Amino acid sequence: MRALGKAAGWGPDLERLRGKLLQSGLLDIVADARRDLGTIEQGMRQKRRCGAADADPGCRVTIRFLQQTTRTSPPEQVFAGLLFAMELIHADDRVVGLNLVAPEDHPVALRDYDRHMQMLDALWRFYPGTNISLHAGELTLGLVPAKDLRSHIREAVEKGHARRIGHGVALGYEDDAFGLLALLAQKETLIEINLTSNDQILGVKDADHPFLDYVHYRVPVTLSTDDEGIARSDLTNEYLRAIRSYGLGYRDVKMLARNSIAYSFSPGASLWANTQSFQTVTPCAGDTPGEVLPSPSCKLLLDGSLRARQQWQLERAFLEFERRYAEEWGKSGGGLATSSSW
Repeated sequence: MRALGKAAGWGPDLERLRGKLLQSGLLDIVADARRDLGTIEQGMRQKRRCGAADADPGCRVTIRFLQQTTRTSPPEQVFAGLLFAMELIHADDRVVGLNLVAPEDHPVALRDYDRHMQMLDALWRFYPGTNISLHAGELTLGLVPAKDLRSHIREAVEKGHARRIGHGVALGYEDDAFGLLALLAQKETLIEINLTSNDQILGVKDADHPFLDYVHYRVPVTLSTDDEGIARSDLTNEYLRAIRSYGLGYRDVKMLARNSIAYSFSPGASLWANTQSFQTVTPCAGDTPGEVLPSPSCKLLLDGSLRARQQWQLERAFLEFERRYAEEWGKSGGGLATSSSW
């Protein structure tokens, strides 16, 4: 893709550039990528002995992919990569969205940030509804010039059409930050919170982190590790850190986990009619989410929606956890704390 983008060159007419890339063999690369992805999946299933009696537990994990494009490449290569991602997403159900990767504070990433958002906006007209997740606002004062703190998150939503934002740490430096919070809440744009990574890379933690600001203004949030291999942190530690840093109650922890599926790029209808109160949709209104036998109308919803099935599975895990520990703690004279401290 980099070679194809380089050969096509750069020009401000993005519609024309898209046509040039499509005519130059981009769709052949998409077909190659789909075959490569099938080979990779097949190899994984063989190594995990999926389908055998002694299959690895990992075989039960549902796997989907984000196609990434490197934001530090020349603009013609970034555009080719984004177009490739769009075409791959619409050609293969296993690829559910795209992202721009590499440090947001890199000189090239800063120089071309507006241009990258314009690319996404132009491509959105041809591929409306594409799932886009963008790292935006992984910045803080002193890391970049002040002018680069003023609009990255807003542009990612308004021009980049992002449904999920990674980090969002620079919220307080954005122009009209309160208006931005209202926009994020209205659009239900999820913010992926990366507490360990933001501490290690940006030096932002505890009360200086905007985590609770997002929650207070009803912007959906969830927890993420950012990169387990670099940060040496797993998701369990991120939950533990959030509890210790912000005094979360059990209901808060459940909300974070529920949001991770409710705002994921999984296909299908949601189990929830409302993610503030987590009331179930009408077909499951009389059911206790997670119970073994859903009602016929609820089962019909679950059968037709991967998202709803994943949510039901999470609720099942919650029920099992709560019943187990409520009983154990009840015997010891304690109880399961369910209140929210927010």
